[in-house]
Amino acid sequence: MTTTQYTTAVAAVSGAAQGSARRAMIDSQLRTSGVNEPYVLAAMARVAREDFVPAASRDAAYIDRSLPLGNGRFLPAPLVHGKMVQLAAPTEDDKALIVSNGSNYLAEVLRPLVGSLQVVDAAEIDTGMTMAPYSLIIIDGAIEELPEELNNALAADGRIVAGLVNKTVTRLVVGSRVAETVVFAPVGEIAIPALAEFAAPKRWSF
Repeated sequence: MTTTQYTTAVAAVSGAAQGSARRAMIDSQLRTSGVNEPYVLAAMARVAREDFVPAASRDAAYIDRSLPLGNGRFLPAPLVHGKMVQLAAPTEDDKALIVSNGSNYLAEVLRPLVGSLQVVDAAEIDTGMTMAPYSLIIIDGAIEELPEELNNALAADGRIVAGLVNKTVTRLVVGSRVAETVVFAPVGEIAIPALAEFAAPKRWSF
């Protein structure tokens, strides 16, 4: 067997293993936790999650926990993404924004489900949002406070899906505009990695 043939064979075995892991993610993590919308399951079955994590984490791409991406950022667990997309209820009429944690995984899951999609890194929202207002915003992580830029970027009838940090607890939330302010409604507690860019300012206490 040549080196090329060996490499191809190893890749085929690895690909089959990842395919099995992806199916197990669908059946054992998503379906059993209430993520059952066919469009969500199909979208997450289509995207190879292992392509969006560092090489050292490829074998762990489908485990039910967040994975380090480097620079203090993390890819949320598959269940977080499944619940986010299901709560977002995307349509082909949506002009969507993903606030990214450095990985494009969630963007690739969402892209075929919306009319248009822009991806902006969490550190670049002050200059990167060029298609506002958006009917759908998904923040790929948990925030302590919603920046004014994102508040203003949401269309009047739009919605935001994100994680919200309250002390040591993170909750999945859905936000909608009330007058000029986005108000969040909690959906449930779930572990979501926090985005340092959206930490609340430190306040003096006496």
